[in-house]
Amino acid sequence: MTSAATTPGVLDEGVTRTALLVDFGGVLTSPVLDAFAALSQECGLAEGEALRLLTQDEQARSALVEHEEGRLDDAGFEEALGAAVVRAGGHLPDRSLLATLDAHMELDTAMIDLVREVRAAGIPVALVSNSLGSGCYDRVDLDELFDVAVISGRVGVRKPSRRIYTIACERLGVAPEECVLVDDLEHNLAGAARLGVLGVHHRDAALSAPQVRRSLGLPVPATP
Repeated sequence: MTSAATTPGVLDEGVTRTALLVDFGGVLTSPVLDAFAALSQECGLAEGEALRLLTQDEQARSALVEHEEGRLDDAGFEEALGAAVVRAGGHLPDRSLLATLDAHMELDTAMIDLVREVRAAGIPVALVSNSLGSGCYDRVDLDELFDVAVISGRVGVRKPSRRIYTIACERLGVAPEECVLVDDLEHNLAGAARLGVLGVHHRDAALSAPQVRRSLGLPVPATP
């Protein structure tokens, strides 16, 4: 099955996809931005400052890349981010930085139930996630939810690289053009779209679930 790449977040209603790729943080959990906002508060920083450090502080940004690609462990990443927090005038929380982030990422049961529904329908499902701490996935049963789990730190490549999506497709035994990806970040969807993967830009389950069901040819319950 082939299809031209579509604009991320816009469904091609004429094509039914046969496999699902799902992000973790911000899709199967509450928004990652909210977790970083809470981290900023616990560190005594301005709102959004913790996330800004990961994009604009060179040492913290490099540490994130190395961590997501599996070249830097949890302790090394936390050391670099912690140093950036202190340089920005903040302080370290009582618990570790990664534990603080995890504590503010609530599981989204509606999206997790959607993954179960899709897999129960016989549709293959892959987790495609950038690493953020070795304990990030401890609250879910990866084997129960997914046919394969492609985690950046384990495969050595991170989103939005096309290679990580190719790995997921190869492990599922499907072509990229057969897949739909649910992700909360548009640049991740754009990377996958270059392979022909259809993107659903996730904001909340009420919007994403009907789009996913339509894209996979599953029934869409009528809204009350």
